[in-house]
Amino acid sequence: MFYREAGHFRDNYQADMALFPIREDRIGVSLLLFAAFVAVPLLHLARIGPFSGDYLFNAILIPVLILSVAAIGLNVLVGYCGQISLGAGAFMGIGAYAAYNIAVRVPGMPLIGTFLLAGGVAAVAGVLFGIPSLRIKGLYLAVATLAAQFFFDWCFLRLGWVTNYTPSGSVSAPALVVFGWEADKPVERYLLVLTIAAAVAWGIANLVRGNIGRQWMATRDMDIAAEIIGIRPVEAKLTAFAVSSFILGLAGALWAFANLRSWEPYAFSIDRSFQLLFIVIIGGLGSIVGCFLGAAFIWLLPLVVEAVPRWLSIPISADAAANLTLAAFGVLILLTLIYEPHGLARVWSITKHKLRRWPFPY
Repeated sequence: MFYREAGHFRDNYQADMALFPIREDRIGVSLLLFAAFVAVPLLHLARIGPFSGDYLFNAILIPVLILSVAAIGLNVLVGYCGQISLGAGAFMGIGAYAAYNIAVRVPGMPLIGTFLLAGGVAAVAGVLFGIPSLRIKGLYLAVATLAAQFFFDWCFLRLGWVTNYTPSGSVSAPALVVFGWEADKPVERYLLVLTIAAAVAWGIANLVRGNIGRQWMATRDMDIAAEIIGIRPVEAKLTAFAVSSFILGLAGALWAFANLRSWEPYAFSIDRSFQLLFIVIIGGLGSIVGCFLGAAFIWLLPLVVEAVPRWLSIPISADAAANLTLAAFGVLILLTLIYEPHGLARVWSITKHKLRRWPFPY
């Protein structure tokens, strides 16, 4: 009965355009951020429950947050602008290798500056490969972005300058030093990734509600009608590619520096692109919350598939568990497209809708 829109009066434009206009939503988000930034590190320091060790941070929290950031970047392009992309993994790889080369070749560069420059390099590459989107769309655009994936995979493998001429092709990230603070422990890397993820989510949530976001969505719905009312689809599509690639490059730098620490080109193969696309589809197109829900669901599903047979004392090989995971992915995508095309974000939206009107059925 306490979660209601009635009684929330807005008497100025700032309150009317607030990101969370309902007071209960603001309280809930504040509590969630407090738990993520304060409660989780304190529980780790106190060695309480699953937060006592490093496994939860290394295996779950850090990867889920970075994949959420990458999904937000892909969702800008696919969900908000309606441009199909199958090369998200390549742009993550561009960000990772750009950050590595900047850190190696420009000593003394601040870590945040390294990440921002890496995102800028990925944004330039995204604009260059987004130029074909001005003339093609749909399946043809998907093939063009797939070509970008294969091209950059070849670059990561064959161009020695990219990997600083390492014989094996595998590279290692330097230490994570932010304003003199070295984030070497898992909980410290978690806080770094969490801060960047929160900043990206907040920035994109505000961006899509403004003029640029409205241009993206108008182009997504019908580009001809958008052009008639004064929107330039050329600029809308290219800005979507630039912003999307920048975030993907930033996520790739985080994935390499804060999660993998050492990686090879196969870490950003086409499998990563499909994983991000599945996150966006299952989480919900055009939803920031859906990116976090989809990333958590996709990352935790293989762990659950492997754990359930073990809990039930059913012998199963690693190959069979991997095949079960792929089968579960396929079934879930089909069920999502059939029964809830808007993904987990829509389920969350319906839940909030029912809570605001409970106990009334309408």
